[in-house]
Amino acid sequence: MTPTVTHSVDSDGVGWLVFDDSGARANVFNPAVFADLRAGLAALAAQPVKAVVVISAKERIFIAGADLKWLSKLPDAAAAMAVGREGQACFSLLANFKVPVLCAIHGACAGGGTEVALACHWRLASEARETVIGLPENSVGTIPGWGGTVRLPRLIGAAAALECILKATLLSAPEAQRAGLVDEVVPAAELKVRAKAAALRLAANGRPVRAVPPAVDAAFYAGLRAATLKKTRGLEPAPVRVIDLIEQTAAMPVDAALEAEARVFGELTAGDVCKNLIYVFFLKDAVKKLSVDAWFPAAVPAAPAPFRKIGVVGAGVMGSGIAQWCAARGHEVVLRDVKPEFVERGLAVIRGVFDEAVARKKMKPDAAAAGLARVQTTTGWEGFGDCDLVIEAIVENVATKQALFAELAKVVRPDCVLASNTSALPIDELTATATAPGRTIGLHFFNPVSRMPLVELVLSPHTTRGTAEQTLAFAKALGKTPVVCKSSPGFLVTRVLFFYLNEACQLWEQGVPAPTLDRALRDWGWPMGPMRLIDEVGVDVTDFIFGEMAHYFPARFKSTTVCGRMLAAGMKGRKNGASTGFYTYADGKEALNPALAQLAPSVKSELSAAAITERLNRVMIDETKRVLDEGVLKTPEDADFALLMGAGFPAFRGGLMRYAKSIGAV
Repeated sequence: MTPTVTHSVDSDGVGWLVFDDSGARANVFNPAVFADLRAGLAALAAQPVKAVVVISAKERIFIAGADLKWLSKLPDAAAAMAVGREGQACFSLLANFKVPVLCAIHGACAGGGTEVALACHWRLASEARETVIGLPENSVGTIPGWGGTVRLPRLIGAAAALECILKATLLSAPEAQRAGLVDEVVPAAELKVRAKAAALRLAANGRPVRAVPPAVDAAFYAGLRAATLKKTRGLEPAPVRVIDLIEQTAAMPVDAALEAEARVFGELTAGDVCKNLIYVFFLKDAVKKLSVDAWFPAAVPAAPAPFRKIGVVGAGVMGSGIAQWCAARGHEVVLRDVKPEFVERGLAVIRGVFDEAVARKKMKPDAAAAGLARVQTTTGWEGFGDCDLVIEAIVENVATKQALFAELAKVVRPDCVLASNTSALPIDELTATATAPGRTIGLHFFNPVSRMPLVELVLSPHTTRGTAEQTLAFAKALGKTPVVCKSSPGFLVTRVLFFYLNEACQLWEQGVPAPTLDRALRDWGWPMGPMRLIDEVGVDVTDFIFGEMAHYFPARFKSTTVCGRMLAAGMKGRKNGASTGFYTYADGKEALNPALAQLAPSVKSELSAAAITERLNRVMIDETKRVLDEGVLKTPEDADFALLMGAGFPAFRGGLMRYAKSIGAV
């Protein structure tokens, strides 16, 4: 078997330690790699080398960190602690090597890759865009366990180290240099040459002597701990544990600090939160390979031509959001609505989203201006004749949408794909008037389009494989994370979410106050509670979808009346400038709406938080099971992914169906 780490010594006495797992796309750490690293270092230690350069043979990835599948299968804290100690021991061999060791980084350097770099005495990074460096372990529920929590604070200071670890982001090479993680940033083509020159320089002059970063006081740690607990509500242990760890080990000898790190790493890595977040990591990673093969087993795969020009019908919140996102990603867009003032309002929304992207440094001003220039508007059908894809985002009414699809058939090219952004209505009903039903599909974006990653790709019984493949490729090219499902009322996310919201309204009508409901779900991990979510979605939209769900599922969906009564009293939630729903939002301050007292039941329920969450979770689990039984989705993993990305299910719980399995509900 070819070793994953090879070694050599060149004619100038510089040793080279090269990571290259030839059987994998990326270098990751596992027991075989640790063994090969030890063997390579032992071989170099036995030779008269002047310095050693650690480098990767991969084109785009230096070292991607630990093999997460391996970590996720560790049986207990003792096994995970042993993994931590093994990584620490290997990297300490680098730190304590007989001659200077340099790290030459090109490509993604994450987690254990960065800990390798930290163990070296000098770090160079290529200026290439693909070179990114950081410690993202908190994002999978654990901490850097191979020396990262010890060496990084001693290199750049505890405050900067904790910012890097808690944010779990990867820095570009220039950012890493400014942060103090990297000593030199060089052109990618010169990395080896510059690394050798630095190696010979260190061989002649010795290892660099670095200033000791100033210590931070207890007040800093206390403040950061309090802010972190407020953000995580104590539901994710890794962020607070790493703050505690770095505070406790700041003044310890290195060996004692490493032992403390291994213990915390073991406890967290073996815990449910870490295993759940690793599961979520792989769900997200699987989207890159998502295909429609499972939906068209007998159809021959096509090579879909990319959509270039996009038509959007409806300049409301969703239509303008879709138009902006498409234009920002290079598509020519024509946006239509029936009145000039509607079009102007939609264009103002688009302009505002571009302006916000510039203000948040997500786009450069010239790129935003170019994106805005790609949007053409009309109240007629000018510009639709050469569209590759038209997405309707008009009012949620079957007859109105059917009339639109009939009209579009007279306007667009024969090969144009027609898509609906409906959130709840069956695609086959909406497209019943389409002259080419094989080229129709559902493309359900979530609001706000600029921030919500999920898109439900909805196949009608008539959608062809070619149409599905073209649209899937389009969604991926937009940077969205799609899930493929079969046409059915509410698809997955809307159906499950509104069964949950309706159940919450039933609890409210039974006397459970809105703040009690919201607090219970927030404390369980949801970003916001159900009543607060209804305000955000809009009381009118919620009431409408409740009606649709009652229409399509009359035996099981017993629609509550509270939203209808709220609308009659002028309470519309927080959507479109409204400021009164279950809560009021005057002057940006959220408070319980006192006018709700006239609608609330006279009795008050003392239902516990645990009982509330159990009841609402059970409704979602049961409905998702039905969705899967009906074949709307192919796998429980699809359901988990969609509800994580589209409904805000708490990621640290792993996904709704994974959670259901953990409690024996499936």
